[in-house]
Amino acid sequence: MPRFASFREFYPFYLSEHSNRTSRRLHFVGSCGVLALLAAAIAQGNGWWLLAALLCGYGFAWVGHFFFEKNRPATFKHPIYSFVGDWVMFKDILAGKIKF
Repeated sequence: MPRFASFREFYPFYLSEHSNRTSRRLHFVGSCGVLALLAAAIAQGNGWWLLAALLCGYGFAWVGHFFFEKNRPATFKHPIYSFVGDWVMFKDILAGKIKF
């Protein structure tokens, strides 16, 4: 996996690793689940929902990678850029910049 000097350099690579529409949809659904579970954690004051949010987000994403993209998630080599990439792609899908 190549090295990146900035997130701006990384994001096109990140998008290329998410070219499969089903994979992108799984990432989007997982991110929606994360937001819902974070809201539950705050509303109920229960930190266990944070663990559920983590499992939800990565679970949906990794199914997309392993079964649809047939690649390894960038999380393993670029955890911070990958995390940011998930949320930028989520925003771009919501804004209609990336096809859902």
